Amino acid sequence: MRRDVFQAIADPTRRAIIALIAIQAMTPNALADKFDITRQAVSKHLRILSECELVRQESKGREIYYSLEIEKMKEIDEWLSRYRTIWETRMIQLDDLLATMKKEKEDN
Repeated sequence: MRRDVFQAIADPTRRAIIALIAIQAMTPNALADKFDITRQAVSKHLRILSECELVRQESKGREIYYSLEIEKMKEIDEWLSRYRTIWETRMIQLDDLLATMKKEKEDN
């Protein structure tokens, strides 16, 4: 089953896992040490992130290391960039409105 990437990143623990493995590849045990959750819970989060293709696995001996799938993160950023321009435009409009209101208040 393919999961929705935005549902995956909606969870704060999964976002924290992404932040950690963006710096360096980590094992589930190493990740579990960073959280107040079980290794099984970390594995579940990693499985969801893997299903969304946000992380990749690499076996090194008996250990499995998880690392960030940068290309998938770029897809998320590209989707968000469509809306970033709208948000920025609205913020500029709000700044202009507030400046006008402030000036009018000072003039009265």
